[in-house]
Amino acid sequence: MAATKSRYASPNHFDVIIIGAGIAGPALAYALSTLPQTSENALRIALMDRSFAEPNRIVGELLQPGGMKALRELGMEDCVNNIDAIQCLGYAVLYQGNTVHIPYPNNEQGRSFHHGRFVQNLRAKARSGKGVECIEATVSDFIESADGRVLGVRATRKAEKEQSQGAEDFFADVTFVADGWSSKFRSKVLGASLRDPKLKSHFIGFVLKDVHLPIPKHGTVALIPGTGPVLIYQIGQHETRMLVDAQGGLPKDIPAYVKTKIIPHLPENLHDGILDSMAIERPKSMPNSFFPATKQGGKHHKPGAVLLGDAWNMRHPLTGGGMTVALSDVVILRRLLDSVVNDPTLAIPETEDPSDLEKPPKGPFSDWSKLVPVLTDLHWERKGLAGTVNILSVALYDLFGAEDENLFVLREGCFKYFERGGECIDGPVSLLAGIAPRPLYLANHFFSVAFYAIYCLFTHPRPRKISPDSDKTELVVPGMDEYPYLAWRSIMTIYTAAVVFLPLVWTEIRWW
Repeated sequence: MAATKSRYASPNHFDVIIIGAGIAGPALAYALSTLPQTSENALRIALMDRSFAEPNRIVGELLQPGGMKALRELGMEDCVNNIDAIQCLGYAVLYQGNTVHIPYPNNEQGRSFHHGRFVQNLRAKARSGKGVECIEATVSDFIESADGRVLGVRATRKAEKEQSQGAEDFFADVTFVADGWSSKFRSKVLGASLRDPKLKSHFIGFVLKDVHLPIPKHGTVALIPGTGPVLIYQIGQHETRMLVDAQGGLPKDIPAYVKTKIIPHLPENLHDGILDSMAIERPKSMPNSFFPATKQGGKHHKPGAVLLGDAWNMRHPLTGGGMTVALSDVVILRRLLDSVVNDPTLAIPETEDPSDLEKPPKGPFSDWSKLVPVLTDLHWERKGLAGTVNILSVALYDLFGAEDENLFVLREGCFKYFERGGECIDGPVSLLAGIAPRPLYLANHFFSVAFYAIYCLFTHPRPRKISPDSDKTELVVPGMDEYPYLAWRSIMTIYTAAVVFLPLVWTEIRWW
């Protein structure tokens, strides 16, 4: 931490407390430390986490090009250096023995890496920020005023906890809560406006050693019949992550599930690596939830506290958009808070009389009414990127994990849409990459897939038995006698597409 003059006499008084030092927390701490100051006093920022040891997670390992752009805007692009990160140049989608190459357009690049190494670099960057203090402590509760405003947190430092010492009180004008998907403060902050996260599935994670992907430096998405998709990407020169999506709860026997349901549908050169991984270590798992963002600063929101990152908004991790959204939120928040921090009335007076400092000027975030419009602007300004990524993640997951026959038609149409190439690839992958933050553009491609799926129903040959008693099949284009049935299937396909997409749009435009 760079030394700064403090407007507070107590070492436990800060301008900002940030709970959680994962992705959003360190990024926000560093971003706030770089705000230009009209006063000689920098902000005092406390970044708190129960442990600053390197975390070990199975997601948060693929940063899309949009996330790389946000890192550059925050001056944190060096956080992907020296962690054995791998360039990610796009995707390969595998389906029924066929592969579609989906590169990022315009030479855009993402990065994939070990999550913990990236987090440690983010923390180191935050620690170098002016006025940032990293505190290893477990936060147990908010400290609140009589009227319910959050004044700070009660926390027990790690060393004190080991020695059975009591908790300390830490005070700040605003407390940012970025404690992840299992946030224990989410309900306290949102109050009656809380919407419960919706569990979509579970990811089961494996690390494969020295395997070769179908297309190097590309994330691989394998569409598996009867279950969710499998996502495979490199996280180091010798390590590759495989995430198996399990719908309807975790299998009781994961190795048997993977051997019978997953491995037969993956490239043969991956089989030994998967079996070796299961023999060496027990696979990790985590839930995949969808949690739309609620506008903060309203009548049900607890003043003095702000949610950020997965504590505020989650989407299915299939598209790898979580870190991109979190970092982009920090970019917007930093810009919006600039005018609040640089209020000329907050300057500390020049005086040699200690009694003049007994009641120092209030901090820039002491007036909650100034932060409410910031939170409103943040909620709506983020919709371009966050709304696009959120809707795409769940809609694509519903298509790729299709069990309903109408969703199956959409999945077939989606793969064939990709096979057309050109804009049918550049558009969707730009949306996924976080470099085309336009929900209407997403709607255009989503329903284009639906109508192309209908076109394929009528025009593309499909397997049919040569005779009722034969196991042999031939590819046959549908005849006119099938058109009435296909017309009904077309209606149901469009209906299903609307049922998938429009409720997701509603979750983004709803503000209460």
